Parts: sequence; structure tokens; C-alpha cells
Amino acid sequence: MSESMRVWTEISFNVAYLIVVWWMVALMTVRMDAVAPDDRRVAKRILWAFALLAIGDAGHVGFRVLAYALGGLEATPVVLGTPLSLVGLGALATAVTVTFFYVLVLDVWRVRFHRRYGWFEYLLLTAASVRLLVMMLPQNAWDSVVPPQPWSTIRNIPLMVLGLGAAYLIVRDARAAHDRTFTWIGAMILVSYACYTPVIFFVQQNPLVGMLMIPKTLAYVAIALLAYQGLWRSGEARVARRDFAERSVRF
Repeated sequence: MSESMRVWTEISFNVAYLIVVWWMVALMTVRMDAVAPDDRRVAKRILWAFALLAIGDAGHVGFRVLAYALGGLEATPVVLGTPLSLVGLGALATAVTVTFFYVLVLDVWRVRFHRRYGWFEYLLLTAASVRLLVMMLPQNAWDSVVPPQPWSTIRNIPLMVLGLGAAYLIVRDARAAHDRTFTWIGAMILVSYACYTPVIFFVQQNPLVGMLMIPKTLAYVAIALLAYQGLWRSGEARVARRDFAERSVRF
């Protein structure tokens, strides 16, 4: 693939992704009444999680598109007399929001399966706090286009602990409860990490490894669609069946 084709592929995918993820957030918001009452606490947390993801990716993905429009990923427009790296700012934005995304995913597990936090769950929350603290250190070089090593690995290890831990809990309890929706959601989180892990370790040596972010991003879209189908659409169907049953009784 030529460099020009790679750039246009990335731009097209990024724009399409932002449209889809914001559409899902809007759809979840305006159709919250379709969710069954018992599922609304879970649905609201999923909505908040994807709203955060959309905000962070609007910075990460959107700023990459803007940087290309300004001449390349190294573009550093001057704002109030200070040169700012668009790619670096976007990477920082999504690094923060994706951390809270997985904190909310962990809470989705708690509410969905009527669990309480124990030592393992508090360990995962501690990993989130450690990640946020590590990201404040100047060694992260948020003005870099390519994340520096070893800090890219250091700041992503706590995120891997948090995300994979949440996925394990969801898959474990969803399988026990025969909950197909959340079994698949947990599986998609694992798929996203399977794609993201090589990027963390090898993108500095081979930038093309960064293309794995496409299937990783598609896994997030799949999670949103699974949640919408399992909570919003199924809740709507249950309400319709209930209304039909009530009308049948009256007649």
C-alpha cells in the first residue's frame, strides 16, 4: 500500500468511525425509554462510557484528520503563541477518556451481575489511578507523533490490567448467567486488546503496525452495537409484547 493510499484509508476510516460512534451515542440517548426498567442502570453506564469514548476519539481521531489537512501528522499550529502538537493532544485526550471508559465498564459488570467490589476490583481501580498519575509525567512526551518507549508500555500496562480484568469478570459471569449479549461484549473487549497490544510494543519499529488500530476500533463499534441490540432493541421488543398482552386481556 502506498503512503498516499494509507493516509486516505486512515482519514476515511476515522471520519466514518466518528460519525458512527456519535450516532450510536445519540441513538442511545434519545431511545433510553425503550430500555426495560431493570436494565436502565446498566444502559446509562454504557451510554456514559461511549459518550466519553466519543469525546476522547473526537480529539484523537479528529485531530489526526486535522493534522493531515494542515500538512501532516507533525503539524503544530500556534495557539496563543504556543505551538501545539495536534496528534499529541489527541492522544492525551483519548488516553484519559479510555481510562474512564473501562472504569465505567467495570461498573457495568457490577450492576449487571449484582456484584460488589472486592480486592480484585479495587486492584483494577488502583490500576486506573496509577495510569492517570503516570500520564502526568513529562517523559510521556505527549507532543510526539509516535509514542516513546518505554513510556508507551509503562502507561499502557495499567490500562491492560484494568481492561482485561473487566473483560474477565464480564465473560466469567455472563457465561455463568447464559447472558449472550455480555459474553460477546467481553469477547470484543478481548479482541480489541489483541489488536492493541502489538501497537503498544512494536509501532515504534514498524509504523504499519498502527493499522491494527482499525480492527481494534471496530471491536469498540461492535460492543456499542451489541449493547444497543441487547438492551435498547430487546427492551423495546419486551415493551411491545407486554402492551400486546395487556390489550389481549382487555379484549
